[in-house]
Amino acid sequence: MTSKVTYLGDLRTKSIHVQSGSEIISDAPVDNNGKGEAFSPTDTVANALASCMMTIMGIKARDLKVDFIGSTAEVTKIMNAEPRRIGAIEIVFEMQGVEDEKNKTILERAAMTCPVFLSLSSEIEKKITFNWK
Repeated sequence: MTSKVTYLGDLRTKSIHVQSGSEIISDAPVDNNGKGEAFSPTDTVANALASCMMTIMGIKARDLKVDFIGSTAEVTKIMNAEPRRIGAIEIVFEMQGVEDEKNKTILERAAMTCPVFLSLSSEIEKKITFNWK
């Protein structure tokens, strides 16, 4: 088992990662009858994409002996109305610490092989931007 999800009421859930015991709280968003006091389930999907891409880049960066600590990703999730689903995920990476153009290209290509990216429906538009400082 990967996780256990408990419904807490008032459109809120608590997820516990079985191996580590870490917790995630989710709320329904304001535009879908919720309070929006935590990540919504669809927020976590969009966030998982950026996190996964950074993790895969981190694995490749370690192999290349480069470091991009301090890099960030700004994630925007865009919902479609009918049917209600994620229509697009926009991620803008602000990358630091890598100067070699070849390594930048390798890291960008590696990011596109992350399991979340490959698992998301092709109907979800993925707009990915890398800004290297």
